[in-house]
Amino acid sequence: MKTALVTGAAGFLGSHLCDRLLADGLSVVGVDNLYTGDRRNLAHLARETRFRFVEHDITAPLGPEVVGEIDAIFNMACPASPPHYQRDPLFTLDTNYLGVRNLCELARTTGARILQASTSEVYGDALVHPQVEAYWGNVNSFGLRSCYDEGKRVAETLMLEYSRKHGIEIKVVRIFNTYGPRMQRDDGRIVSNFIVQALKREPLTIYGDGRQTRSFCYVDDLVDAIVRMMNSEREFMGPVNIGNPEEFTILDAAHLIIAATGSSSSIAYFPLPSDDPTRRRPDITLARRKLGWEPKVRFEDGVRKTIDYFATIVA
Repeated sequence: MKTALVTGAAGFLGSHLCDRLLADGLSVVGVDNLYTGDRRNLAHLARETRFRFVEHDITAPLGPEVVGEIDAIFNMACPASPPHYQRDPLFTLDTNYLGVRNLCELARTTGARILQASTSEVYGDALVHPQVEAYWGNVNSFGLRSCYDEGKRVAETLMLEYSRKHGIEIKVVRIFNTYGPRMQRDDGRIVSNFIVQALKREPLTIYGDGRQTRSFCYVDDLVDAIVRMMNSEREFMGPVNIGNPEEFTILDAAHLIIAATGSSSSIAYFPLPSDDPTRRRPDITLARRKLGWEPKVRFEDGVRKTIDYFATIVA
């Protein structure tokens, strides 16, 4: 690869991916509509000659005349936390159908390989644990989360059909809970919520009894897996689970963050939202075998780095 297009470039994951690709010697075109992205995540690249930013919404066509010659497309565009993707469910669906279709068309016309950032949410409230790629999922198509869950599922289908009909080279990764610097302080995800509340000495909000589980992957590990997937053999399209198989209860994560921040915060319990997954843990056997990848950063270490970031922006 010489030049990569990263959509969702001003977001949490997208901005870290831009950093990694530039460090690897590529030129990068970053695209974002700034719906949830933040220009400040890219401010450090202002003088980087191999980086160019384009403000654009992928639900509108994006042609070579805008992005220039590209070799690879990394689609990281889509609101990814419940408060954001539920704010405008139709827009979330459009991003995952119209947006992905537009990018597949771009891949078809430019010959670029394309990677879709899918999600563990395609498994829904899984009845299989840990989740393997062959599991079809348990998703409520009428639920509050369905605009995101079903949107990501149809995006995977679109990618596959474009590969079958037009021969484009596709890669699909299913991302499990990820955390790290540049998360939004109000994005509604577990780690960022807990850290902000702990730093402000506010009660940490737990929905349900806190015994539901998640597996948290540090952003640098995730980005490394994404790059490996894009560079993998053509025949390996995925989907492949990317996440940390170390499983924590929500309550354990809360106590760890309280201890790491030295906070006096208590814990407040609220009713569990509908369709909230009970257990979430990836089986990464396929990633280990095909990508030679597994996460390296322990949750305790990644949390400290994330706390250091939030300490600079939380009053």
